Amino acid sequence: MSTRVILVRHGETDWTRQRRYAGFTDIDLNETGRWQAGRLCERLHAEHIDKAYSSDLKRAYTSAKIALPDLLIEKVAGLREIKFGLFEGLTYQEAMEKHPEIYTRWIDNPRDVLIPQSEGLKKLAERVRVAIKEIVSSNKNKTVAIFTHGGPIRVILSDVAGFGLNDIWKTVQDLTGVNIIEFHDGEAQIQIQNDISHLKE
Repeated sequence: MSTRVILVRHGETDWTRQRRYAGFTDIDLNETGRWQAGRLCERLHAEHIDKAYSSDLKRAYTSAKIALPDLLIEKVAGLREIKFGLFEGLTYQEAMEKHPEIYTRWIDNPRDVLIPQSEGLKKLAERVRVAIKEIVSSNKNKTVAIFTHGGPIRVILSDVAGFGLNDIWKTVQDLTGVNIIEFHDGEAQIQIQNDISHLKE
């Protein structure tokens, strides 16, 4: 029994363009993000997707609706981005300037650092793993698309690649990047990682 998972990061928002921590903030795609999702529609057309899931945040759900207009998109709260707490709404530069000690620790040791008022990377990983396990187990011998965020995707890819949570920054994930993972009898293998060929003119 195998499940093919197409894991996709959402398109651009004004906050991602500004390099701003969004987290749980429910900001939608901007015009560039909608264009990216439209190109994704062409990219995914040949994948024969049986079912689609999305984070319940607008930037992921809108990306899914544009990319897969003929499929019903099931929202899954467990696929949300990490709650950034004190950093939420700040640009990376502002977070570094206002909270230099916490910011440095977050970059150097993300697994064990709890940004004030955030949920922390360990909690994010727990809920994302539960969501993925449920989706995979209920879609045997199917191809599913999952639209989510940079944090959850880094956790999933790091798990499959055998990285620890402290090494999640090794995993690059661009906007509307496409990843394909094959889950088979308890094992998983990354087939494609961060494919953004659909964005090339």
